[in-house]
Amino acid sequence: QVQLQESGPGLVKPSQTLSLTCTVSGGSITRHYYYWSWIRQSPGKGLEWMGAINYSGSTYYSPSLKSRTSINRDTSKNQFTLQLSSVTPEDTARYYCARAIFHELVPSYDYWGQGTQVTVSS
Repeated sequence: QVQLQESGPGLVKPSQTLSLTCTVSGGSITRHYYYWSWIRQSPGKGLEWMGAINYSGSTYYSPSLKSRTSINRDTSKNQFTLQLSSVTPEDTARYYCARAIFHELVPSYDYWGQGTQVTVSS
């Protein structure tokens, strides 16, 4: 059973960098052919895919967030991380990490973390 757990500060000040970690247990983040994603949901809005890092370490970003987003991994700890720079109150959301596999270019998410609430406020 794969489990994902997000961790990080719940409150970030405007203009600062939001940093979150997803710790994975029950399966290696280097296992073919999985993609490890960050997804967020702002109040009253739908899910927004932010980006992903795959089994080989390649990264993919949402075009709308690419300039502010960095996703990395620590294979020794079986963790992957999210950094979102220059945050504003519009970045207030519940942030999720999730595992996906692609079938004919369509992602299928099979495991999710419980999510962590991040509020951007001074």
